[in-house]
Formats: sequence, C-alpha cells, structure tokens
Amino acid sequence: MQPTGPLREGFTTGTAAAGAAKAAAWLLLTGQVPETVDTPLPGGGRLTLPVAAAGLAAGEAFATVVKDGGDDPDATHGAHLVCRVTRFSGGEPGSVAVAGGRGVGRVTLPGLSVPVGQPAINPAPMGQIRAAVREAVRAAGQDAALAVVVEVPDGESLARQTMNPRLGIVGGISILGVSGIVRPFSHAAWKASIALAMDVARSLGHDTIGLATGRRSEALLAGRFPELPETALIEVADYFAFSLVQAAGRGFARLIQATFVGKLAKMAQGLANTHAHRTATDFSALAERCRQAGWPESLACEASRATTARHVFALAPDAPSRAALAAILAREALAVMRRFAGPAPELSLVVFDFDGSALLEV
Repeated sequence: MQPTGPLREGFTTGTAAAGAAKAAAWLLLTGQVPETVDTPLPGGGRLTLPVAAAGLAAGEAFATVVKDGGDDPDATHGAHLVCRVTRFSGGEPGSVAVAGGRGVGRVTLPGLSVPVGQPAINPAPMGQIRAAVREAVRAAGQDAALAVVVEVPDGESLARQTMNPRLGIVGGISILGVSGIVRPFSHAAWKASIALAMDVARSLGHDTIGLATGRRSEALLAGRFPELPETALIEVADYFAFSLVQAAGRGFARLIQATFVGKLAKMAQGLANTHAHRTATDFSALAERCRQAGWPESLACEASRATTARHVFALAPDAPSRAALAAILAREALAVMRRFAGPAPELSLVVFDFDGSALLEV
C-alpha cells in the first residue's frame, strides 16, 4: 500500500557507516558511549543518528548504526553498519585509514569508481567516513591517527538481493551514497546501477550486451545466447529509453533487448518507461494490431476491453495468431528502440511467451 502522507526520507549505507565510525572514534578517545551521533553528509548538511550499540575492549572501540531507508526501503534497509576503530601507530597524526571488513564487498572487475581489489566503499562515503572520524578526533582534543574497519554482519547474504554479484563485487554489499540521504521512491539508484553495469561490461571489452526487463527474462536471454558472459547481461527493469541511450553512448556494437509480451506492447507504443503503474497500455491501438494480425473482429473488440497485454495475448485463437501479433508489435518496438539508441548499434529484440518459450527474435 502506498503511504498517503508525506514520505519519510532515510539515509544511505555511507551515512550509517560514517555515523558508526564517528561514534566508535569518540568512544575510543574519550571512553564515553554516545547515544546519538551528529554525522556530516557528503554534500553538506548534517544528520543525527541513533547509536544502536557500542563497546570498548582491548584498545578497540566499536559502534553500530542501523541503516534506515525511510519510505523507500531497499535490500539494505535495516542492515547493521558496524565500525571498529583502533589507534593507528604508523599513521600521520590526524590521519584516518579506512578498510572493509566482514560483509563489505570487494571489487573484482574494472569499470567502477573503486579500483579492483579494494573494498566497495565508494568515494563519497569514503570521504564522509574520514570526515566524521576527524570531527571526533578534533572534538576530543587529540591528534591521533585512527584505523577504521567497516563491517556489515549480514552483508554477504544481503548482497545477493542487489546487483553486486553482476558488477563483480564479491563478499558483501557496497557502501554507497552521493548525498548521504535516501529520497523516497527515487529511481536514481536503479539508473545508476544500470550505468555502472554498462561501465563494467565496456571495460571488460564486451561489444554486445543483453538488456533484460527482469530476472526471468535475463535467465531466458542467457539460455538463448550462451556466448554472452554474465557481465554482459544487464537487468534494466522498466527503464527502456534510459538503458538504450546509455548503452548507445558507451559505444556497444550490438544491443539485445529481451522482454515478455506485456512490456512489448508498451515498447511498441514508444513509452520511455514500461512500469505497470506509471504508464498505461493503449488497448485501442493493441486491438487494431490484433486486426492487422488477422484476428477475428470479435476477439479484436474483446482485446480493446482487456486490462493487460497478457490478457490480450491469452485471447489469441491459436499459436500462429499470437505469433503474428507479437511480430507486428516487435517491428514497432524495434523502430522505437532505434529512435532511443540512435543509428550506431545493431539492435535485436527477443520476445518471450508466458511459458518461457521464445515467440520471435527480430
């Protein structure tokens, strides 16, 4: 159910880690356990976060902040970001060394903003963590060099619900957040993930990529094109126009779009976004395509009153009629793809039926 009041903002994993690091640093330097921590944000501004747990033993302090996605929770909503802080005897006074520990992913493929072999802590949150710890050092009136290890106890299991495995980030989640704030129902994060996946594919030298509307179509696409490595398969969800523009801009030679018949109808309409609740299927136009495919008039009229494109295809009198309708829509969708992608890349479209069989490829 959609919330009816003002949507509540949350904060990123980067902000949670920065807050935990500052709280742990304060505990290490002063012996005081903070209940809340005033945390700097990457783009300016501040956020006060509750400290869920903290402790000090054998020269190491730890603190935990629970990530809150607000009214736009994702896989990391509720994750525990734990930072362990120790004095760093070999560091310059005031310096802060940051490493990734258990549950923080490690980058294994090029093309990301973090070098291969490094923990998946993006530049903005890396700077945020260091800034937060330096604040604690200054407030404590000391000039210590500190080492921070960021951990996410459930990070490895949480990462399986994200795009990290596809991006070559192994062993846990990424510590992310350009602004430090999660704004409800923003599509920016998914778009950024699509762009990152394309950067990885390009850096690995892939000339052809597969764009899938979901996990099932991605799996079917992988089965149909076994020569495509996993890193060349990108789940683009409903971002039809965005993904084509981004892929064309990166110079891929061939783009293969995989979809089921429901989203095919919206692609044929020329819609930039194919989300079920954001854009409406034109059933009058779909009924006309049924007529062009040779369907009986009674079924074309029934198609005009349908509620989903899947329902329309279920009305087909036989398999050839369904294939004929798919072929008409696919030709139109391919023309729309060309409009979004421009003249350069070779374009292919694979349409899957409800049972997973391929209706056609153009």
